[in-house]
Amino acid sequence: MPADTGTPFHIGELATRTGRTVHAIRWYETQGLVPGVARDEGGRRLYVELHVGWLDLMERLRRTGMSIAEMREYTALAVQGKVTLRQRRDMLAAHRERVTETIAEWKRALSLVDRKIDFYDEWMASGHRPPLVPAETPSLKPPKRGRRSAAAAAAAATPR
Repeated sequence: MPADTGTPFHIGELATRTGRTVHAIRWYETQGLVPGVARDEGGRRLYVELHVGWLDLMERLRRTGMSIAEMREYTALAVQGKVTLRQRRDMLAAHRERVTETIAEWKRALSLVDRKIDFYDEWMASGHRPPLVPAETPSLKPPKRGRRSAAAAAAAATPR
């Protein structure tokens, strides 16, 4: 990550431009997630425009469940430059798949919450308890990702 893009600025301005606290920016940096930070003659950190976008990426990866270890790995790959383009792309593609699965799970959960709200609205409007909200059938639930071996899954599926 080149540190010579644009006019450098200090951490306070980076905090203002990114909406993050100085403390949060320093935390990201100590975690090894902000490469290419230079220092001025007084030892103060110097950032460039590239760091604004980089912090945004790191925050979004974190919010979408990427581990700090994976983020460090991604950052280390980025520092190595073009030779790691495929690895970085593959890491993000795998992360995207996990995020997509999580979104689908959350949508199913939200659907049940919405049905439950409708249940209470109907009960309050009519004064009578409506039929229960139907449970999601097991066939609609996605399989657990990588948590059981094939043998364990087969044993669980075998009738007793």
